[in-house]
Amino acid sequence: MRHNKKHGMKLGTDASHTKAMKKSLVCALFENDRIKTLEQRAKAIRGDVDRIVTWAKKGDLASRRLAIAKTGNPDLVREVFEKAAQGMWSDRNGGYTRIMKLGPRKGDAAEVVIIELVTEAVKKKAPKSSVTKVTKKAAPKAKKAEEAPQAVEETVGETVEETVEDAVEETTEVTE
Repeated sequence: MRHNKKHGMKLGTDASHTKAMKKSLVCALFENDRIKTLEQRAKAIRGDVDRIVTWAKKGDLASRRLAIAKTGNPDLVREVFEKAAQGMWSDRNGGYTRIMKLGPRKGDAAEVVIIELVTEAVKKKAPKSSVTKVTKKAAPKAKKAEEAPQAVEETVGETVEETVEDAVEETTEVTE
């Protein structure tokens, strides 16, 4: 039976301390943009941070009140909503945090990480260049058998040059 089993990570403490710790870590992350903590704690607050940023992108009053209830700091929520209104995360759909491992802590070998807010723009994937398939022509018998490999090499060279030129044109269009 699952009596008194709540969802989420317990983090080695009782429920009220876990809730207070997560609220404190979320506030510290939004204030400093980067904090150093344990891996399990960072993974536990990731969802809360993403949820608050999503509410900030939405920007309405109900979302603001939910964010204030989650963090307990109206001034901090105002700053986060202003960043979202300026378009800090406008091109990103989720994944607002990044976790980088630092290694084990010296005393108890607990995994220490840095969790930070992602502020860079999302890189668009370059469209795949279309590669034309080279078809071999049937080589005439006897006399022109020697010329056939040269003809295939010429067509391959031409198609490769065309593909390279197309790729260069596409990248210049993307950068412009």
